[in-house]
Parts: sequence; structure tokens; C-alpha cells
Amino acid sequence: MNALRTSRATVAVAAAVVLSFTSAGFAHGAAGDAPRDHGGDEITIGIKYDQPGIGLKTPDGTYTGFDVDVATYVAKELGHEPSDIVWKEAKSADRETLLQRGDVDFIAASYSINDKRAEKVDFAGPYLLAHQDVLIRADDDSIKEPSDLNNKKLCSVTGSTSAQNVKDKIAPDAQLQEYGGYSECLTGLENGVIDAVTTDDSILAGYASQPEFKGKFKLGGFEMSNENYGIGVQKGSELKAKINTALEKMVADGSWEAAVKKNFGPAGYENEPAPKIGVVVQ
Repeated sequence: MNALRTSRATVAVAAAVVLSFTSAGFAHGAAGDAPRDHGGDEITIGIKYDQPGIGLKTPDGTYTGFDVDVATYVAKELGHEPSDIVWKEAKSADRETLLQRGDVDFIAASYSINDKRAEKVDFAGPYLLAHQDVLIRADDDSIKEPSDLNNKKLCSVTGSTSAQNVKDKIAPDAQLQEYGGYSECLTGLENGVIDAVTTDDSILAGYASQPEFKGKFKLGGFEMSNENYGIGVQKGSELKAKINTALEKMVADGSWEAAVKKNFGPAGYENEPAPKIGVVVQ
């Protein structure tokens, strides 16, 4: 009889363990699961790992940038300490998939709101209004307006639409140079191999703010497009409203402005005022 009781107890414990692991797996949003249960401590956030000033994973394993600061603030308002955050790289081509599979709770990764993306995910925000701009050498006075890019060597990353946008709509005689990454473009700019680098002004300011580039570059100040950065969440997620509330508080208490100055200030970035939640500037 004692052996039978022991056997039954063992089975009961095993079943409880299996049930516990099953429930935990669901709560952490494994691929294909329903939206995550946010009652626990851990939260997974998608960011860029390779954009200084925006989202950067440093060699010592820490994370810096404006998006990181915004995401950390939002997570705090959702009830999570910085130590609860699991950072996950969100490359541009992977962002919708990461959200749809439930691999992340939300994404803050220079994620411009547009109609095509909004068909697949929801956006909180916007929390930053950026513009396509150019970065030039600090001593270059030959590029004062967008049309001056004609006959200039203009760099962006391979596959980017930024440089092509300039050539198609603004300076048809610009000489496009496509490199593997923006850091390569900046090296070319520093060495005089190229004349200008183009992408979002916030991204350019982030690069120019790095200590190794201090005083070497300046932003053109051209507003060649409007890029409304939003925080991506799963379609229909209740997080959208909660994140919007957190963003409004971040602006109201001065934390948003402090994060802008901290991450972009050294480049002389003249940011737009904090956008109004739900208003996308076309």
C-alpha cells in the first residue's frame, strides 16, 4: 500500500511539473503562441543592434541609444525593471515576423509607420518625427541645399531607398555609391571618397555623435521626407494603448527631451517637437 501511495505521489508531482513548464512556455510567447501574458517580470523588446545613437549593442554587451531609452522607459511604465528586459535584435526585414510570431513583446527600432506595415502590425506612437537628410563634412560649404547634391558622390547602404529617392526626385545627377553599412559610408566621407551620406537625420546624428567623429561632420538640415517612428506591437494587442500612455508621460515629465539631447545632441541635431500620439505626419 505504501509503495502504491508513493507511485501515485510521484505521478502527481510529474504531472504538476509538466503543467508548470507548459504554462510557462505559453506565458513567454513561444513562436506561434497567442500574444504574451504580461503578468510576469520578463519582457522581450526588439531593437537595432548596429545604429549608434538609436540602438546599439556595445562590445561589452550593454545597449545604448534613443530607442533603448524610450523602450526602457515604456517597460518601466508597464511594470518591468531594466533587469527584466531581454533585448532581441530586430533587423529591418524581420520586424513584422518577430511580432507576428510573438518572439518579442514590442519593437522600438527606427520603425517608420506606413500603410503597408500597418496591415501586419499595430503601432503605438509616433514617438519621433525624423526626416531624410544628408551628412557632410563639417568644412564642406558646397552643399547648402538638396539640389547641390547633383554631381556629388552620395552614399547609402545597399538596398536602401534613401539614395534612390534623392536621385529620382531631388538631384538626378547625383552619383550613387552603395556600401554594406553606414559606418563604411562615414569612413568614405571622412576620407573624401564620397561627398554625402543620406538616410534618416536621427540615424545620421547618432553616428555623428560618436566620439571618433566629433566635430568632423554636420547635418545638411534638409527635410526630404517624413519618417514617423512608432513602437510596433502585435495586431489587436492591448499593449498599444498602454504604450501610448507611457509615451505621453515620457514627454510630459521631460524624459523624452533628455533622451534626445543625450543621444543626438553632440551632432547638433535640431529635432522636431515630440509628436502627438496618433498623428502621423505625411
